[in-house]
Amino acid sequence: MLPLPDYTRRKPLAGGRWGYYFTPPSWALNPREGEDRGPCPVGCEALGTDYDAAVKRVERVLLPVFDSWRTRGLAELAPQRPRKGTLDWLFAEYRGTLAYQKLGRKVRALHEAGFALVGGHQLKDGRRLGEVVLTSIDAGVVDPLYRKLLPMLDKNGAPVLGLDGTPRERRTTVNHAMKSCRRAWNVVARLHRTEVPPNPFAGMGLVSSDGIVKEATYADLVAAVAQADTMGLPSLGTALMVTWEWLQREEHIFTRFELAHYRPRGREREVLIVHPKNGESVWIPLFDPRGGALFPELMLRMDHLKANRIGNGLFFVRDWIDRRAGVPLPWATKKGALDLMGVKVRSILRAANIDPAVTFTSFRHGGLTELGDADLTDAQIRAVSRHKSPKVLTRYVKRTEKQIVEATKKRRASRPVLNIFGDGGER
Repeated sequence: MLPLPDYTRRKPLAGGRWGYYFTPPSWALNPREGEDRGPCPVGCEALGTDYDAAVKRVERVLLPVFDSWRTRGLAELAPQRPRKGTLDWLFAEYRGTLAYQKLGRKVRALHEAGFALVGGHQLKDGRRLGEVVLTSIDAGVVDPLYRKLLPMLDKNGAPVLGLDGTPRERRTTVNHAMKSCRRAWNVVARLHRTEVPPNPFAGMGLVSSDGIVKEATYADLVAAVAQADTMGLPSLGTALMVTWEWLQREEHIFTRFELAHYRPRGREREVLIVHPKNGESVWIPLFDPRGGALFPELMLRMDHLKANRIGNGLFFVRDWIDRRAGVPLPWATKKGALDLMGVKVRSILRAANIDPAVTFTSFRHGGLTELGDADLTDAQIRAVSRHKSPKVLTRYVKRTEKQIVEATKKRRASRPVLNIFGDGGER
């Protein structure tokens, strides 16, 4: 049986059909003497046999008018909660669970973007998909929706074409949206077994895009750091060097890296790099056994940024003094947002004429690829990056031509010297 809005009932009719009726409570139809709200503006009404049309009229017309009269207009000021049993309701229930609340800020934002994309999709009858009851959403709805959301459209609704003339897709974005809905559905289904039907977002066979982040080159790093200094943003140039040399993610650099992590008292020859994503951390030596600096250029900038600063606050702060606080503020806001930092980094990269596909993350991938080009083993790379599995490295350490050439040389050098060509010589 499909769920019905408040004060709505169904009645069996001839031919196996159902009729739907809106019936306000008796106290509203027969108000007591002295009632100051006046007569109820809505009465009993036959809604026909079309379930969707009946629900749509009750929720959009009859119930809002009735609630406004019942609360003397206060209902119009209160935030409207989604109707129970709808997709919007499922998203709201998921937000109230511990499974959602323990997620990081960026993951929750990714989920919310997916909920908005799927729940906000407009159907042919004018409703949003979020307003549809869960029992009406199955694979026959979700699979066509996935295909419809894939094309990238401009502001006029026309497909966006790539350089080769083929329509561009936002496959990664849509895949994330489907996965977010699948996760929310699974969590809420465990809490409301009778209200939530089988998950239509499961088993979709999503086809991922290549998902390859373009790695920056060392020349890009040099150009970006120089441009950051020119624009009066040396802290961001130093942060780019940190993600290249020490392979730390941008959110960790700006929200977790503290003054006490760099050359603290008692460990003046080391830096602590933390990777909250996988719970790993590593003390990286800054000098070799003979006392030579391992990162001379970066250490010079880090020492300059730390000079005359005390306490255990965040290491990376903005390059200007805030008028109200009287001191430079951290790049990260109290909620961990890095919007301003992202805007400034993009302006640096544009001014340095660096490939538009290069982002802050590209410099960490570039650093990892440089480790691969230097013929380090997977174990040596993981000792610095703190990746737990060598399988993960293939996402970051790009297979370059230099690696292939060096691998081929090592492979041939390991072979025994044999004459296999029959001409008395070796080729």
